[in-house]
This record gives sequence, C-alpha cells and structure tokens, in this order.
Amino acid sequence: VQLVESGGGSVQPGGSLRLTCTYTHNKNSMGWFRQAPGKEREGVAAIYTDGDFTWYANSVEGRFIISQDSAKNTVYLQMNALKPEDTAMYYCAADSTGPIFGVGTASDFTYWGQGTQVTVS
Repeated sequence: VQLVESGGGSVQPGGSLRLTCTYTHNKNSMGWFRQAPGKEREGVAAIYTDGDFTWYANSVEGRFIISQDSAKNTVYLQMNALKPEDTAMYYCAADSTGPIFGVGTASDFTYWGQGTQVTVS
C-alpha cells in the first residue's frame, strides 16, 4: 500500500488548506496525523471508509473535515480557520482494521505516507 500526500503549504492565520491523500489499495481505516518539531505524532482526524464514520481531535473539531472519494482512491483533509499551532508535518495513514472509534494513535496504523508540511504564520 502506498500513500501520497499533497496540498500542504504556507498560509496566514484564519486561512484554509485542503490536504489530499491518494492511496493504491483501499483500507478500512484512514487517518491524518501531524507532528510538530519536538512533539509526538498526534492524531488529527480519522474515517472508517465502510460507512463514512469520522472522528476528530478536540483541537480541530469544527475546523477540519475529513472525507473520502473511494472512486478516486483519495482521502481529503479540509482545514479551515487555521491557527499557528496547526503548523506541523501532516501524514496520511491507513490500516485494515475495523473502526478505531477515535483518531487513534500512530501504533493503530500500519501504512504511512511521506508527509506534507503545513505552516501557518
């Protein structure tokens, strides 16, 4: 399984970005994580593709939206009202397990993309 992220960049506070994750093989659980320098990788949003169930970290609830387009083998992360504290490397992750019922931790996901940088300043 290969995951490729795109859509990162630099934006001013209050701005928006949409991250895209394209995958080669469909997996039930897809997630977005982020990691800022000196900090642990944290879950941001997750989607269980068989039913479109979604979960969000408290820090992004109401601002970020995770969605999928299975016909295009793509998962999106729409990020609105961005804040400086959203600055991080963002990673797409996938796993074949059932619903995690939350954003999960890094150990819950087997497959990872290379990351795309988001800078808010």
